[in-house]
Amino acid sequence: MDIPKNYNPKEAEIKWLEFWEKEKVYAFEPNSKAEIYSVDTPPPTVSGKMSYSQQDFVVRFQRMLGKNIFYPFGVDDNGLATERMIEKMKNVKGQFMPRQEFVKLCYTTVEEIRDDFVYDWKRIGISADFNIFYSTINKHSQKISQRSFVELHKMGRIYRRKAPFVWCPECQTAIAQVEMKDNERDSRMVYMKFDTSKNEQITIATTRPELLPACVAIHINPDDKRHKHLIGAKAKIPFSAREVTITANKDVDMEFGSGIVYHCTYGDMDDVKWLEELKIEPIEILNKDGILNDKAGRFKGLHIKKARDAVIKALEEENRIAKIEPIKHVVNVHERCGTDIEILNTEQWYIKYLDLKDDFIKYGRRIKWHPEHMRVRYENWVNGLKWDWNISRQRHFGIPIPVWYCKKCNEIIVAEEKQLPVDPLVDKPLKKCRCGSNEFVGEKDVLDTWATSSLTPDIAIELFGKSLQKKLHPMSLRPQAHDIITFWLFNTVVKSYFHHNNIPWNNVVISGFVLDPHGKKMSKSKGNVIDPREMINRYSADALRFWAACSRLGDDMPFQEKDLVTGSKFATKIWNAAKFASIHLGDYRLQKPSKLHLTERWILSKLSRVVNESTEHFMNYEYSHTKLATETFFWHTFCDNYLEIVKDRLYNAAQRGEDARISAQYGLYNALLTIIKLMAPITPFITEELYQLYFKKHEEVKSVHTSKWPGIKMIDEHAERIGDFVVSVVEFARKQKTMKQLSLKTPIKKLTIKAKIEEIDFDEVEAEIKAATSAEQIIFEPTREKHPEKDVEVMVEF
Repeated sequence: MDIPKNYNPKEAEIKWLEFWEKEKVYAFEPNSKAEIYSVDTPPPTVSGKMSYSQQDFVVRFQRMLGKNIFYPFGVDDNGLATERMIEKMKNVKGQFMPRQEFVKLCYTTVEEIRDDFVYDWKRIGISADFNIFYSTINKHSQKISQRSFVELHKMGRIYRRKAPFVWCPECQTAIAQVEMKDNERDSRMVYMKFDTSKNEQITIATTRPELLPACVAIHINPDDKRHKHLIGAKAKIPFSAREVTITANKDVDMEFGSGIVYHCTYGDMDDVKWLEELKIEPIEILNKDGILNDKAGRFKGLHIKKARDAVIKALEEENRIAKIEPIKHVVNVHERCGTDIEILNTEQWYIKYLDLKDDFIKYGRRIKWHPEHMRVRYENWVNGLKWDWNISRQRHFGIPIPVWYCKKCNEIIVAEEKQLPVDPLVDKPLKKCRCGSNEFVGEKDVLDTWATSSLTPDIAIELFGKSLQKKLHPMSLRPQAHDIITFWLFNTVVKSYFHHNNIPWNNVVISGFVLDPHGKKMSKSKGNVIDPREMINRYSADALRFWAACSRLGDDMPFQEKDLVTGSKFATKIWNAAKFASIHLGDYRLQKPSKLHLTERWILSKLSRVVNESTEHFMNYEYSHTKLATETFFWHTFCDNYLEIVKDRLYNAAQRGEDARISAQYGLYNALLTIIKLMAPITPFITEELYQLYFKKHEEVKSVHTSKWPGIKMIDEHAERIGDFVVSVVEFARKQKTMKQLSLKTPIKKLTIKAKIEEIDFDEVEAEIKAATSAEQIIFEPTREKHPEKDVEVMVEF
């Protein structure tokens, strides 16, 4: 065992990446009879930077248990995020380009950047089988996604309807409930004055005066004594000859604003609800791009953002503003671009599922959640669902909805499964329409990206044949962050419910966000984003993973660069410990001593407890506890104490005896190898380096990552008690020397020890204590008291 003086992570990490790939260390074995552990790997978006994914700790542990790991790698290159990235990279705007030309540009650009993107994930040590690869936009995924649409249509779960729905004017597409987020901002409550047929003015408070031209009614709560006399009267819309009816509406909050609500089409989903209940015709003043149309009268041509100030100014000119109050206001925005959402009346495709909430709750409870409390978020989302799932998007780049419309009778023709994947703008149905026509118009809309991402288990599993598919479903694990429980996790449960009548996975592991050092969410606009590639270049991938392993399941974690420094120090320390071991294990041939010394029984018993604890934590997906327990044992028990105590038997075999040296070698070999294996899932590069330098030739397994997880079972409570006694004496002696500013090698003339142990036990460790403390004379007095004040008393004379 010859270990170089220093460890160079930059060289070593690249070397082991190439080794793992060449030797297919992480390859899934389809013909293996070993238990399969399958992972529904989160496919990262090609538009994003590499993120810190902790599922790899779990996967590496499961691999070391001897399981056949199905760990595919996919990329999410289908969706609005990719479209916007390509528009920025190529300085184009998709909506102003021919559809096929823009789609081709997206395909070629994604192919250009994919290799570099995937390499980023390899670089951080993700142990996926990169040969099991999928893209959420390739033909394989298109076929599965379109097949889902066809099957759901046959079930009667797909329908098309023109109705008011959530719309993003910036992206110019419909969005689902799950794609909205709340954004609190400064706003204004505007109190507008309306004339009525009762010859009195009413005041109406609103945060959206720009929708005034779309006012279709005024609502008053019939229990409101202040205003109920106005019910049935007419109110005149400013800047217009139009009048609207003042109606009774129990939904009106009498405490909000003036207690009178003006009903516009559409300010929010309440407006939609009232429109249907009261059978009122809408007035649609907003185009898809956010520009006001002819029905907005004098405000035509203004963007909705600018229309607010224009309407307020016009009201002020006619003395129709009672007051304006500054307020904090929460608005719904599109989570992709941050644009305020609007509600437009458009044709959209939906999956009907609101009637299945109870079933979705039951399915969620069949899955094991880590941590368990994250299931509450899932159930709150399901219980709060208000609309069916809108799965159509008005974009160019995406998976086409496999539908045509008959030119003659407008019949909807859904593609047959055998012809999938299809592009309705290019391909034709296999049969004529029922009316006899052979002319069709292809659907221009594409599927919501989550309608495809919700099928990732199927997309990955169907890369293999039918017999293996049965073994892979349901999958073992879905790892993901808590922010997409309502997106990816819920929608995957929905699709698995419909297509498999089963849960998609047995376990879900929920991680948190990475925050900036001050605990704030990272964002480009704030300039507080940490690029992991920079951290790897500055420190190492192992150091970054070491930091990532500090996080507890489900918790957000501030980025602290000092934790990467600690990770680097750990690498240096284990390297130096291995160098020390290399001096003494060169002639070791795995032989066992005739009698294992008490010190080895102590260290291996302590380590057995760490292994048991770490295994239990990993089985519960609590990798941070494993890392902490192993790190603490390594620094304190192994390095600070065991290595110091055992040195004398390693260096002085002539005096201590060859069997005593072999015992020390046995303890050193097994303790260091076990520590390396315990840390292998967290810091895969340096542990591979150390394993290959010495242990491989003895263990005869090509990689530490395919070696067996440690399973030592040597609990010896008696040895632990005596060993802890030795440590307490040695630490006391060190402390005394440090207090007197003496070298730790300074001899101690006399060391007096009183302890509640037997002389026969003391005799076995006396030489260890003498060597570790540099004591010239030791006087030991066993304590006979049943309950001494101190378990160990030590006196030092220099």
